[in-house]
Order: sequence, then C-alpha cells, then structure tokens
Amino acid sequence: MQETELQDLSDDADYAASQLQGSVSMVRSDSRKQSSSSEPDGAEIVYLKDNVTIHPTQFASERISGRLKLIKQGSSLFMTWIPYNGQSSNAKLSEKDRNLYTIRAVPFTEVRSIRRHTPALGWQYIIVVLSSGLAFPPLYFYNGGVKEFLGTIKQHVFLVRSAEGSNVFLVNDFQNPLQRTLSSLELPRAVSLASEPSMSISVGESPLNDDQGRADGEVCNESSNISQNNVMQRQKAHDPARDLSIQVLEKFSLVTKFARDTTSQLFRESHDNGYGAIERRSHNQSSLDFPQRTSNIEEKAPKEIPVASDPWVDKLTLVWGKPRLPPLGPDEWSMLLDSEGRIMDSKALRKRIFYGGMEHGLRKEVWAFLLGYHRYDSTYAEREYLRSLKKTEYETIKIQWQSISPEQAKRFTKFRERKGLIEKDVIRTDRSQFFYDGDDNANVNLLRDILLTYSFYNFDLGYCQGMSDLLSPILFVMDDESEAFWCFVALMDRLGPNFNRDQNGMHSQLFAVSKLVELLDSPLHNYFKQNDCLNYFFCFRWLLIQFKREFEYEKTMLLWEVLWTHYLSEHLHLYVCVAILKRYRNKIMGEQMDFDTLLKFINELSGHIDLDSILRDAEALCICAGENGAASIPPGTPPSLPVDDGILYTQLDDDVL
Repeated sequence: MQETELQDLSDDADYAASQLQGSVSMVRSDSRKQSSSSEPDGAEIVYLKDNVTIHPTQFASERISGRLKLIKQGSSLFMTWIPYNGQSSNAKLSEKDRNLYTIRAVPFTEVRSIRRHTPALGWQYIIVVLSSGLAFPPLYFYNGGVKEFLGTIKQHVFLVRSAEGSNVFLVNDFQNPLQRTLSSLELPRAVSLASEPSMSISVGESPLNDDQGRADGEVCNESSNISQNNVMQRQKAHDPARDLSIQVLEKFSLVTKFARDTTSQLFRESHDNGYGAIERRSHNQSSLDFPQRTSNIEEKAPKEIPVASDPWVDKLTLVWGKPRLPPLGPDEWSMLLDSEGRIMDSKALRKRIFYGGMEHGLRKEVWAFLLGYHRYDSTYAEREYLRSLKKTEYETIKIQWQSISPEQAKRFTKFRERKGLIEKDVIRTDRSQFFYDGDDNANVNLLRDILLTYSFYNFDLGYCQGMSDLLSPILFVMDDESEAFWCFVALMDRLGPNFNRDQNGMHSQLFAVSKLVELLDSPLHNYFKQNDCLNYFFCFRWLLIQFKREFEYEKTMLLWEVLWTHYLSEHLHLYVCVAILKRYRNKIMGEQMDFDTLLKFINELSGHIDLDSILRDAEALCICAGENGAASIPPGTPPSLPVDDGILYTQLDDDVL
C-alpha cells in the first residue's frame, strides 16, 4: 500500500531543473566491472543513481543534489552519497555545508531500517535509520529509482518488510543469523550488533576513488567524515526514527546475547550523558503477552557463590515494618467528607489509602479523585454537573469515528489501522476475568469504543499496545463508559510518555531505576554492570503497564490505588522495581544470572510476588533514599505531569502509526 502525504511543490522550476541534471544512471554489473579499475580490489558498484537530493531547509535554493551508490566489497555492502560540486542553485551553501551531509561508506551492518515514502504529489524519498537510532536526512529521488535501490539491497543483504508497514524495510547482515533474529525483536534504539569487523573499508573514507565523478566536476572532496550533525539538520517533520517495538515483550524468551549487548551499549551512552538525549523510536505494534509458564521460582541453582551483603539492610530494618492496614471502608470514607461532599483532608485520605487501599465498592467514587478527574474540594453537586458535561463531551468525540462511513474508511488509513489494532487487542485483554469473559461480551465492546474514542481525543498519541491493559481495570471499576473514558484520560495525562513515539518516558524511568539501584544496593548495581545488565531492560514491562501482568487482578487494583496517592513520592513505582530486585538479589547474584537468564527469571516471577511485602520494602527504600533518591529521578519522569506548553505529544513522522 502506498503512503499518501502532501509534499511541497512550491518551486516547480527546481523540479524542472533537476530533470536537466541527468537521467537514471543504472549501470549494469558487467559495465561496472569494466569501469572500476580505479577502485580497490574487490570493490564493485552495484547501484549508482544521480540527482538524489537532500533538502536541508524548506528553501529550494538550498537543496543539495548528489550521487548515491551501493558498493559491494567482499561480503559487505556499503552506501555512499556524495554531493555534487559547483551547483549554481546551491550557491548559498558552503563547501563545509555540503561535506556535513556527505555519507561515506556506511556498512549495512550498521543500518537498522529503510523507510520509503511515496507522496501523492512530489518525489519519492527514503530515510535510512542507523542501528544507533540516528537517521540520515531524507534522500529524494528526483528521477525515480527507489524500487531499484531496494531491490539491489535485497540481493546482497537480508531485507524484510516490517510489521509496522509495507513501506518500512528492516535490514540485516545476511551473514549473521543471530543478528537477523534480534532484528525481529525490534529492540529500542538498537545499536550495531556486528561482533567482529565485517568490512575492509574505513568508514571515514570512500572505498572508491570516484575518478569519473571528479572528471565530471560533480563530486566534492571525499576526505570529510559523516558528521552526526546531519541528524540535527534534518527537518523534524521527516524524523522517522521510531523503532521501539513492544513486539519485544511477547518475545522476551527469545532475546539473545546480542540483545544484552545492544541495550547495554545504549544505556552506557545514557549514563555517560547524564539523563541522556532520548533518540526517536516508534510504536511498532504487537501483543504484550509473555509466554507465561508455570515454573518453580525458588528452584536452586546447581552451584551458588557467595553474595555481597546488602549495605542498606540495617537502615531498612529501622524503617521497615509498618503494618498494612485493612482497606478503607464506607463508614470511614463518609467521615472524611463534609456535608456537601468535599474531602476535608486529602492528605489524610491519601495516607489511609497508601497503607491499606480501599474496599472495592468505594473504588468507583474514590478513584476519580486519585486520578484527578474530580477535585478533592468539589461538592456532590459540582461532581454531578461535571459528569453531565463530560458525558456530552464524550459522546461528541465518539461520534467522530462512529460517523465514518465505509467509503470514508477506505480512504482513512490511519483510522483503519488504529481500529484494527484495537479490535485485535481488546479480544485478548483480561478475558479470564468474569467482567470480560464470554463471546459477544458487551464490556469488550465498551473497551474497544473507549480506546477508539481516545485515539480521536488524543490524535497525536493515538493507540499503542498496553493501553488496553491500563483501561481494563478502570472500566471494570467505573462500570460506566463516559466515566471510565475520562478517568483513563487523566491516567494517560501522566503515563502518556510511556507510549509516546520517542519513548522518552520509558527511558527516563529505566535510567532512574538504575540510579536508584546504584544508590540503594551498590553491590547489586555492580553485579549488573559486570554482567552487561545496566540497561535494566528486564524492568520494561513492569514500568510500561504499571505491573499489570505481575499480580492478580485485585492485587493490581490495590497497587495502582497505592501508587496514585503519591503519598511518599509520585515515583513510588520506581522503588517497587528496586524492592523486587533487592528481594531476589541473592538468587540473581548467587546463581550468576546473565542478561538472558535474568530476563527469563523476571518474566517467570509473574504471580509469585508478595505485594504487601514489596510495598513495605518500597516504602522503606523511599524513606531511606530521601533527597538523594529524588535527585536520581530525571525531571518530568512519568507519572509527573508534563509541562503544559500546548503540545503534549511531539509526534514526528505523521504518516505511520
């Protein structure tokens, strides 16, 4: 399916001029061999294309045209793009500017994906995303040739279409089957997985002399290296690097040593750069389901080694031990309200819920306060009036997608994709719960309707895997479509960054967990460091859907309402992660678990964690960490409310979900 998007053709003269620059230069293999005598031994041009252009700005006069090549040497394939010299139309750009964009001998072992764009108006272009998550600026093919470019690549490396879309192509080193396996996992910000040098050509220089290009006066000096600033120069509207795939969650048991190396290197970069710039990644959709296998979590390893003691054990003993209270009941709840329904002491309420949760019958009323849908100082009458207004607003948003006719839907790719994805997810969300059990369950349909409506309410964010997991208990508790929707909206205001395309929310949380473990259990942190586990990627599912898969349904609701109180910290969920890791630290370190073993072990903890003990541990850890703990958490880390600058979700390449 072709992608449809509008493309600026305000300067038709530039397009006409491009036609005079030259035509398709597809040189067949035989002629290449005859004309490559000046190239290093074994190097062969397998693809050559003129008038491939970069648009650094929106001004046609500043576009840079050049020659794109695919070069084969041995078993390795390289890509180069060299700008022409002496283009009068580009007089405003200096030689330094042109060299900035020069692409020199990039091996395809370092390429993660290629995204093809076919606008309804304008030129086809591609965006090459590196394994590091960085991307080159869009390369526009003024004279066609994208199909031949991809076809040539496919002849020499492993190239497959992504499940994300028919115009996204995943690139593999076809010599390396393990790397190919990892690509199917689509880890976030994947970096180069080449475990040994696979090229005999320096990346800093072209493998060819390109004498022919120089003779034509078209090729600039090839001594400059690719600058990462070219990524900074690309227009945000073309940023495609959205390669995070939640598909990895259903394939955790398949993650290999390559995944460990990949994410370890990724987080070494984050640690080196403080909180780190979070690179762009996408929401390639897939199931969140793990292969859940019943296993003996306490099974002894054949051989254990001495484990470093917990340096905080004495301090934790001093603060640990506050008993969990019975849940808040109706009588106690009514005493917290004045005659008009205002909550007289919100902090006392939040503290009470923090230590005991609440009876299920109260959740419908109290969760709306915890989530921020209702103000603590609102009256009965004000809340009823708000419900009426919000119900009307909800119906207005819902009718937007309900009124889309089948003919419209045929021309609305984004709607079809989101609708299909939601329908696929809701039929496998919590179907073992009586509320969603059975065929033709009306509550499953409500789940679908709310998610579709949210995708129109927050069109930038849309829908991503995991949202159905977060909505399911809310709908179960509220048992009202409109109320559930607005409570879900309030929750997503805080957790939305978990699903944003740049995944900055997930990265900041994983980084914070690593810093908290370093603060609260340095031997465990050092163990992770020695075993290339500093990425803390094994905590990904915990954070993404707030431990939804780790506890039974009732326990999940208890945990959520405790977290939503923000009593000790709005980031208590990070201390819950640390508490779980510390509880199993002796087993992890004693059995010398590597990344793969640890990932499998964490996966199999589901259903085996004592929530009350973990909450007590998390409380003690939070108190002990104090200000140092708070300083370890980057500002804006979810569930902190984002700064309201008018743009909550920076969605870049708008044509792909």
